[in-house]
Amino acid sequence: MTTIRTIDQLAEIYDGVSEASTAKVTLSLTPGYRAMIEASPFLALATVGPDGMDCSPRGDAESVVRVRDEKTVLLPDWRGNNRIDSLKNIVRDPRVALMLLVPGSNTTMRINGAATVSIDLDLLESFEMDGKHPRSVIMVEIHEVYFQCARALIRSELWNPARFHDPATLPTAGQLLKEAKASFDQETYDREWAARAARTMW
Repeated sequence: MTTIRTIDQLAEIYDGVSEASTAKVTLSLTPGYRAMIEASPFLALATVGPDGMDCSPRGDAESVVRVRDEKTVLLPDWRGNNRIDSLKNIVRDPRVALMLLVPGSNTTMRINGAATVSIDLDLLESFEMDGKHPRSVIMVEIHEVYFQCARALIRSELWNPARFHDPATLPTAGQLLKEAKASFDQETYDREWAARAARTMW
């Protein structure tokens, strides 16, 4: 196996960067970037800490983040599994990366920056949903923002219904848990999951 070990070796096999690849990077939100970000109900949040890296899916009913200003976006931390891997990383290392998807669009948005975790009461209350509030809000200071080449989504046909998998052909969450822990009660978990999710969405 031949393995790349240096930046110079990479440069030998990849063409130079195009003008568009560098020109698209801005240090704050442009009107177009803001419009794309506010249209996104889903993102992947990447964090890093002393125990390793984490990439967490985040979604909301409308825009997944709230744009506070051209340099700041806010991400409410809604109900999850309480592992809080992302939050633990952020309080020890503020570096974060966000990748936002817009259903139907092949253009993805990227934000790199520094995050803090806020429990300001007024801020939490401002995100009220069905009478509930997030327990914290991730505040992301934008260091750079840009759109990502559409080739990955075009190749994957991510939004093509004809390519969707029938959930019945895939392992259930209970099956995945039982494979990880043989004594896990798969049947009860799968039977109760839908109702439990509906009760604990926010």
